[in-house]
Amino acid sequence: MKVEILSPERTLFNGDVDLVTLPGTNGRFTILQDHAPLVSSLRKGVIRIKPFEGDEIEIPVNGGFVEVKRNVVSVCVE
Repeated sequence: MKVEILSPERTLFNGDVDLVTLPGTNGRFTILQDHAPLVSSLRKGVIRIKPFEGDEIEIPVNGGFVEVKRNVVSVCVE
């Protein structure tokens, strides 16, 4: 699954991952391979990414939006 996390200033992450956990407006949720299509708002919190290889990555965010479609997770954050 491909994840791209963008802020107005730069790309914060772009790569293939096993899973990503996001701070949704109504609570935290995790996206895995073959997840159903989804659009959601995000609140202030931490995005946790588990790459195929390596340690978990944490990215603090102040809110934003996520779209999941065909194993591509696109996140726009503040």
